[in-house]
Amino acid sequence: MEKAIQLQVRKDLDARQQHTILKLKGSLISKGYTEIIHILDKDEQYHINYFETEVSRSTEVRDYIRAFITDENLIDAAEMLS
Repeated sequence: MEKAIQLQVRKDLDARQQHTILKLKGSLISKGYTEIIHILDKDEQYHINYFETEVSRSTEVRDYIRAFITDENLIDAAEMLS
């Protein structure tokens, strides 16, 4: 069974934030947490980035994302929803 992970990402990011969000998504794929990340329009301010991962790795993935957001100072740019 798989677990869905959702990130809410602001649309109006500066160049550094955009690059860092791409780095986060690339690292999620390269670490084998997922194979593809989907993007939906939430509203005028946000996108929802979501992907599925193995239930056994969902805590590891969540911890990784939280640490990445904090370490890269993306707290105002991205938020994990689920």
